[in-house]
Parts: sequence; structure tokens; C-alpha cells
Amino acid sequence: MKTRIAFLLLLTALVWAADWDTVSRRGVEADRAFTAAQKQLHGWLRHADSKTLLLPDRLGQTIYTPHNSAADNYPYLILAAWFTDRGLFDGRMMDMLRNEIRFTNTKGSRIPGNYDFATGVLGEPSLFGAGEYAKDGLTPVTEWLGESPWYYRMLDMTRDVRLRAPRDNGAELDGDFMQALFRLIPMSGDRELLAWSRAISDYYLREVLPRNGDLPHTRLRDHGNEAIVGLVLLHALYSEMGLEGIERDRVTIRRMLDRVLASANPDGMLYNDVRKTDERLSDNWGYVYSAVYAFHQLTGEPRWREAVTKVLANLPRYRKYDWERGSMDGYADAIEGALYLVNREPVAEAMGWIESEMQILFGYQKSDGVLERWYGDGNFTRTALLYALMKTQGCSLDGWRPGVELGAAREGSQLLVGIRSATPWTGKLRLDWARHDRILHLKMNYARLNEWAVWFTVDETRLYRVQTASGGEEIRLGSELKAGIAVSSGARLTISPL
Repeated sequence: MKTRIAFLLLLTALVWAADWDTVSRRGVEADRAFTAAQKQLHGWLRHADSKTLLLPDRLGQTIYTPHNSAADNYPYLILAAWFTDRGLFDGRMMDMLRNEIRFTNTKGSRIPGNYDFATGVLGEPSLFGAGEYAKDGLTPVTEWLGESPWYYRMLDMTRDVRLRAPRDNGAELDGDFMQALFRLIPMSGDRELLAWSRAISDYYLREVLPRNGDLPHTRLRDHGNEAIVGLVLLHALYSEMGLEGIERDRVTIRRMLDRVLASANPDGMLYNDVRKTDERLSDNWGYVYSAVYAFHQLTGEPRWREAVTKVLANLPRYRKYDWERGSMDGYADAIEGALYLVNREPVAEAMGWIESEMQILFGYQKSDGVLERWYGDGNFTRTALLYALMKTQGCSLDGWRPGVELGAAREGSQLLVGIRSATPWTGKLRLDWARHDRILHLKMNYARLNEWAVWFTVDETRLYRVQTASGGEEIRLGSELKAGIAVSSGARLTISPL
């Protein structure tokens, strides 16, 4: 196994070897992904309800639900607008948040319900809707934007849920709560949310897992793996906080992850169910392996990392695998999980697999920007943005438009950034920053579902040398690079820390 890892690391070095040809190629690839995300944004907004501006779960229908439209489509329209159409971000996306609260909050609460555009009838408070909206919708928005209006929506909604939720909500919904609380507790410092999270975690670790074969649920795809991810992330948070009972809990979590990995096929790929009653493979394999890798980050135990590098190295065997019986959603979720993992372990075979499968995913988009006419179209945009950020190494452009090609590549400790456009363009270049530290206040950037992988970051108080291809040079603070510096098409910049 050690020889295998050494070989993979050698291939990794070759994969990330940086030059300007690589930067240019990545610019083309990022432009395609950003353009696809913008098309999906514009395509779906054409179908918004005229009164509320909200989107139906499915085109041609009139029902809006917080667990579908709000959780899976709306958040990635927000982020697509942030990257590709700031006018829509500042305007329409805020209008939608305002109306989502106005029209879907149930009486006397901050918990949303289902809403019928045709009749104006609002359903009962939906704890499931709130949990899904928090975990799958507001969490990725908050992981990128920090303390925005969407963060406060998540915080206040979750505080209200705490007062109403029963002890056992099922592994899916309790997993949703745990994953949202992993973010909200360190961001808000709310001790009541911390106590609630411990009650949920303790219930699963002390009662559910022992009576259920060391698992919160036997299902490893959607509607089954959420608690596995949530338990690992909360354990990481509690470990950082130095809470009591960590060593005891770690033994239980170790047994849980061992049980999951024991159910994998010889390539390390996971089935939809650990009992293999469903012989199909789970497109959410990467979500579970992200939890496995987070446990490696926390404990330093090499076998968890080895499990991850094994499955990544075997991905070429699953080219064109039909994860979801013909739906693009299976490709979107499978690629998403791989992107979280190659950020930590850029195994060459996995990098190649991502490229081939992205071509299949892009092929699902219609000329009007819509894909399959249901809320899952948002998952396409999520994966397109994750892919684009890999190609730009986390950089983005203020004022981007289709045809502006932003690409980047690391070369040691420095970053090469190139911007090309067939027509003149000017705007601002923004570099990424340590969001796990500055937003979530975590010591370690744990692999996790609904994150935005970090590729190259600047430290706000550190100095950086910015060199141009023509020999120009200036010294900038990381905070300036984070906020954005003026650039134009044709720029080739080398950015290195002093």
C-alpha cells in the first residue's frame, strides 16, 4: 500500500505541474463551466412565479417546497449570480429571499412550509423542509459568503426548529440538522444549539448505532448517509472544542466507518445500501468518503486516507456509469464528491475521470439553460461551479462575462493567473481565502459535503508580490487580493507570498 501511495503522489506532482499552457487550457474549461451555470440561472428565472418570484419544484407545476426548490435549486442560483451576474445577485436573489420569508414562513414561526402558486395556500410548518433547506441550501451559500442575509435565515430558522423538533427525526433529517449545526455553532457561539447538537449526536452514538449494527441507517445514497457525515463533522467540532467524551465517541465512530467500508466493492465503491439489497452503486460515495477523510484529518490514522486514495485510483473503471438511471443528477453528485476529495488527494486517475464525466454532464444542458426541468437542475450548477473553481484555483472575476477565460495553476508556493478574451475586458480579480478559519472558525479544513474546496488562498495580513508578464511588480496585502485588484484581458500574473 505504501508503494501504491508513493506512485500516486508522483502522478499527482505531474498532474499539478504548472505552466502557461495549463493556465490557458484551464481558462477555457472554467469559462465553459461558468457559462453553463449562468445559462441555468437565466433559464430557470424565466419560469419564476410572477407574484413571489420563487421557482416551482418542477416546471409546468405550481408547487414550491423548501426541501426541493429552496434546498437544491435556489442556493446555486444565488452563487451562479454571485460569480456571473452581480446585478442579479444584488437584486433578484435578494428579492427571492425576501419573498421566501414573506410567503413561506408559517404563522408564528420562522419555519417554512410548502406553497402553491396557483391558490396561494401555505402548508404546515415543515421540519423536513427547514432541515433540507439549511443543510443543502443555506449551508453552501454561507460557506462561500459568510455572514450574509442567507446565514441569518439559516440561523434563525434552525433556532426555531430546535424548539419544535422531537428527539428522533430519522437519520436523514437528524443528519441534516447535525451538518447545519457543525457550521452554525462555531459561527454563532450559540450554546443552546451546541447542547441540541450533543443531544442528537449522543442519541445516535449511544442508542441508534448499537442497536442498528453500528450504523445510523443502512442506506448510503440520498436519504441515508446524512447522519454518517453529520456525526463525523460534529465529532471533529467537539474535538476542537475539547469537550468531554471524545475518546469514547471516537471508538464508536471508528466502528461505524469500518462497517461502511466493509460493505464496499473491491474497488472501494459503495452500494446504495450496505446490505447490498440494491446492487446499484451510490452516486453519493464521495459524500461518505469525505467523512472518512475528515476522520483521517482528525485522527491522523493512515488507513482512512488509504481507503480514499484507493477509490479515487479506481474511478476510471466507472466512466459513463449510469448512477441515476439516465438522469444527469447522478453524474453531478458523483463528480461533486470526487472534487471534494481530489482537492486533498489529487490522484491522477481521479482527475482524468472528472474530466471525462464533466463532458457527459455538460451534454445534458439544453439551449435554454434548463436541463431536466426539476429542482435537481441546481445540482448541475453546483458541480459546474466546483469544477470551475478547481480550474481557477479559487479565483473569480468581478465583471465576468461569457468568453472571459480565467485560468490559474500553482507552481510551488506561487500562483500563475491568466485572463483571456476575444474582445477587450476589464474588471477585478479576487483570490480565495481560508474560509474554514475566517467564516467557520475551525482550526482544520475538514473534507465535507456542501463545502467549496480551497485551492490557493491568501492570508489577509500577509504581503504578496504580484508580477506581470511585462516585468511590472507591486506588493499587495492578502486582504487587497481577497477584495479584488484591477485587471484586464491579456493579463498574466504571478502571485507569490513574501
